[in-house]
Amino acid sequence: MPLPKRKKSISKKGMRCSHYHLHLPNLSVCPNCREPHLPHHACPHCGFYKGRLVIPQAAEQK
Repeated sequence: MPLPKRKKSISKKGMRCSHYHLHLPNLSVCPNCREPHLPHHACPHCGFYKGRLVIPQAAEQK
């Protein structure tokens, strides 16, 4: 099998790997307060996850 003649430098590796985080995160809409939040996470605005209150501090702030 062919092998590379020279080791790839750290900067070249960094340039290749830098494109990994270019996409925006997917957001879901909370059915309780209609605010966007990360999927499979509790809503930071109202504190609900799957219809249950899991963060009481978030609900008290509203």
